[in-house]
Amino acid sequence: MTNLMRTALGAAFLSLALSQQAAALPAEDEMTVYRTPWCGCCHAWAEEIEKAGYRVKSVIQEDLAPVRKLAGVPADLEGCHVAAAGGYFLEGHVPLEAIRALLAEKNPVIAGIAVPGMPQGSLGMGNDPSAQYEVFAVSRDASVAPTVYYRAGD
Repeated sequence: MTNLMRTALGAAFLSLALSQQAAALPAEDEMTVYRTPWCGCCHAWAEEIEKAGYRVKSVIQEDLAPVRKLAGVPADLEGCHVAAAGGYFLEGHVPLEAIRALLAEKNPVIAGIAVPGMPQGSLGMGNDPSAQYEVFAVSRDASVAPTVYYRAGD
């Protein structure tokens, strides 16, 4: 399978995951994680998500850019991996508390939440509950600037 075919397949999976989860699956039930084959912290994050009770489906591909573009992840908020759950995207090392809050809130204005970069101590990066970093909410309206959704370590 060529990289282009894998990328197209990954984008199709994300679209399907977002639409199916929004329409049929309980928000806290299932998550699809898109990650690269060589990243250990992405694997660690997905394992922590599974331990928390989510059913995780991993999609491994070399280029996550098309998946992020389809999901609406702003380039300046990119992290390590991207996931789909409950009709939202989860970009990077998003902590469980922020995921739970987003899925419980069911805010139709939010497209997803993101942790830019790879903060030391975040979920999958050491899992230090005192690590301080911000999680940003991204609006479905691209003209609206992202806002701080959650502050980890506070």
